[in-house]
Parts: sequence; C-alpha cells; structure tokens
Amino acid sequence: MVLPGIAHLRSGRRAAGTAILAVYALLIAGAATAGVLLAGNMARGARMAVQSEWLLTAAAAAFVLAVLWMTVIVHSWVITRPRPAGAGVRIGGAALVLVLCLCVAAPAGAVMHTSYTAYDTLTSVFGGGGVDGEPHDAADPWNGRDRIEVLLIGGDSGSNRYGMRTDSVMLASIDVHDGDTVLISLPRNLEDVQFPKGSKLAEAYPPPYGFNDIFNEIYQTIAEDPEQLAENPQATDPAADTLKGVVGHITGLEAEYYALVDMKGFEAVIDAIGGIDVHIDEPIPYGQEGAVLEAGDQHLNGNQALWYGRSRVNSDDYTRMGRQGCLVKYVVEQADPATVLTSFQELAGATKKTLRTDIPQAKLPAFIELAETVSEEGEMKSLQLSPPQVNPAYPDWKEIRRLVADAVSAQQDDEKGGDDRAAEPEPSASASSPSPSEEGAEEGAGEDGDSTEWQDYTGLPEPSPTTPGRQVGDDATSLDSICP
Repeated sequence: MVLPGIAHLRSGRRAAGTAILAVYALLIAGAATAGVLLAGNMARGARMAVQSEWLLTAAAAAFVLAVLWMTVIVHSWVITRPRPAGAGVRIGGAALVLVLCLCVAAPAGAVMHTSYTAYDTLTSVFGGGGVDGEPHDAADPWNGRDRIEVLLIGGDSGSNRYGMRTDSVMLASIDVHDGDTVLISLPRNLEDVQFPKGSKLAEAYPPPYGFNDIFNEIYQTIAEDPEQLAENPQATDPAADTLKGVVGHITGLEAEYYALVDMKGFEAVIDAIGGIDVHIDEPIPYGQEGAVLEAGDQHLNGNQALWYGRSRVNSDDYTRMGRQGCLVKYVVEQADPATVLTSFQELAGATKKTLRTDIPQAKLPAFIELAETVSEEGEMKSLQLSPPQVNPAYPDWKEIRRLVADAVSAQQDDEKGGDDRAAEPEPSASASSPSPSEEGAEEGAGEDGDSTEWQDYTGLPEPSPTTPGRQVGDDATSLDSICP
C-alpha cells in the first residue's frame, strides 16, 4: 500500500512493478508540485474549487486512483501469498487486504463527498453562464467597469414570522482594481419610496399617494404578487431582483448583483467560520429572556453576532445599522480560509439553505480574487443614509443621490491621490468605540464653539456619536475609524 509495485518486483514481474512505481512517483511529484503552487495562496485554490469542472475532475480522479490503488493491493497479495496456506493465513491475509483497501477508500470517499457537496451547493445557489444570457469573459469579468455594485440584503424570515422584511440593506460599491469599498446603508424606515419610471411598481403605486409603507416592506410586497409587481417574474427571486432596481433608482448606482441571507442563515455562517471577535463599549441587551452581550473584548458565536447586528434595545434603527456595517468589516477581516475549509460541510449546508443570489457561478473565481483584494488592500468606508443627513420620513431623493455620488467619487479621488491612507494611524483593536473622527468633531464644533450637526440633531452634549459604526455627516467614513 505504501509503495505500490514492490510486491510485483519481488515476485519477478519487473515490467509491471517498474510501471506501477513510475506512475506512483509521477503522482507524488504532481501532488508536491500542486502543493508548492497552492502553498500560501488559498485564493488560487479557492478559485479552482468554485469551478464545476475542477470539482468533477477531483471526484473522478479520486475514484479512479482509489480503484487502481486497491487493485494493486489485492493483486500484490494474490501474487505473494504463501502457497499452500492454512485457513488462518488465508483469513488473516484477506482481512489485512480489506483493511488496507479501506485505508485507501476512506480518504478517496471524503474527497468525492466534499467535491459533490461543493458542486451541489454551487449549482444550487449560483446560476450558470452569464447574466441575462451574456457570455462570461474571464479576461474581463467586470465588462470594462472600474466599480461594481452588489446589493447585500438581510431578511428576518423565520418559522414564527409571516413573509420576510428586509431589515438590513446595504449597497456595496467596490473598486475592482484596488478593493476600495463604500458600504451604503439604507434605513428600513424610509418612507415615500420612489420607484423607477416605467417600472411595474411605479405603475402600481403612482403619485401622489405612491407606496404607503416603509422601505423594508417592499420585498414582501413584491413577493406576494410577482406577476404584477416584479420586473422579471421568472427570476430565481423576483422580489430581490426587482429590489436591485429600486435601490439603484434611490442611490443612482446600478446594482449588478444581489446576495440575500436570512437571520438563521447568518447565524449558521458565523458559526461555520468560527465566530468573530468584537469590542463592545456598552452592554447590548438581546432576546426575550434578558440575555446581554457584555462590554469588553468578546468572541461572538453565530447567535450572539446576529443579535449584535439586530438588537435595538436601548438604541435605535440607526445604531443597529452602524453595527451591521461593522459586522461586514469584521467578517471580511477575520474569515480565516483554514477555518472555512475545516468547517466546509457546515458552511456549505448553511449557504445552500439560506443564501440567495444572482451571481453566476462563472463569476465566482473573479469574486474570490476581488474579495482577497478587498480584504488585503482595500479600504472600507460607510455612508449611512440616516439622520441627521437624511430624514427617513421626508427623504430628499436628489440629496441622497448627491451624497452617494460624492462618497464614491471621493474614494476614487483618494486613491488617485497616492499613499495618503498609509499615513493614517492604525486603530487599536481593544480601543473603545471612537467617534467618526475626533478631528472631524472638533472641526464641526466651529471656531466660535458652535454646536456640531450631531448635537443639533440629538440635543446631546457629545459632539459626535459614540456607538460603533455610527456615521454622521455628508462624507463617507472609514470603518477602521468608527468600528472598534
């Protein structure tokens, strides 16, 4: 089993023994070469692992090699077993051969099972081919665009709830070259939502009355009557697909893709990656039994991370929005590839059950490469379309589009400006939650001691928010400075 072909050489079958050993040596050399090429480059391996042809090839290769290897083991025993042999030798030899074959079959079976799980998950969650029938160009996966927009949706569906509200909606605008990202958070309670002209929603809810519910009800409204309200009723998720256009109309940025995960799905994903580390300034109550996320440096499991991003006890929607932005940052920074691989089955199961997206499978290698760029090189900023810069009850849609356009263009200008970001001090992981910027707060106070925008809005003495992730002002703020 350890050196296939040795038994054949010993029994005088030199041609067969030499051929088997040569093939075995070539396989070992190939495995060593692959290990060197992939060592320290998890992204390269991941890009291969999300392509169906590689997964099917791995499964087929594992099966063929296992069968051939077991055949060599059995034949080695056949040509070397004692003759004549008693019943004990025959039974013992057969048992040993069986054990050795199982030693080969077990890892091969694990490879085949993992490959099938990945293949099944990818084909179930991600579509095939290009978007809207357009072919995928691996050399230019973003079709010449410098930035792409992905709509990130968090829903509250559950066994004890009817339908689903989209309580967390963020539009990620990502620079495909350097990974710089602006997370644009939309409040759940936006009112008088405007729909794209000519859309089915605009026709169903014309002015002056329009849509008479808040923003987080749009998804469920479409889901209840997709034939009448969805732009593409045949889409995998007509409501999410249509919501892309609504958010694009609100922000002025066209979302190419969406990814939707519900509460339980988020919890399972966080558990699968081993939890996340956060710093909590003030205790966060959650649940219905008086549970509390205590202050200090904490390692949160999936359920605790879910409530870190959902709890509104002693806070509000906008504080929760801020923590949700921080959660995205923490997952991007802390998702360890090795941990993801060791928890692959759990992660695949959670993904298949809870993730919905229109990202085509052909785009996954490009997205993995982009994710690595975001994690290692990019800067993540937050723009919250919340008070005081936006009044959810009476939103100024032109102002919202201006805020979004300015945030994206400012980040692009920062990149063109060179290495200004390199001079910024690194935030301390154990520091208390900073305000958006102490320097910015001092500037906002004015030379004559005027109150800041935050003080005018809240009536509080603090010149700026103290809750993690909470951003105030017209400019997008680095998540490194507002997330502890």
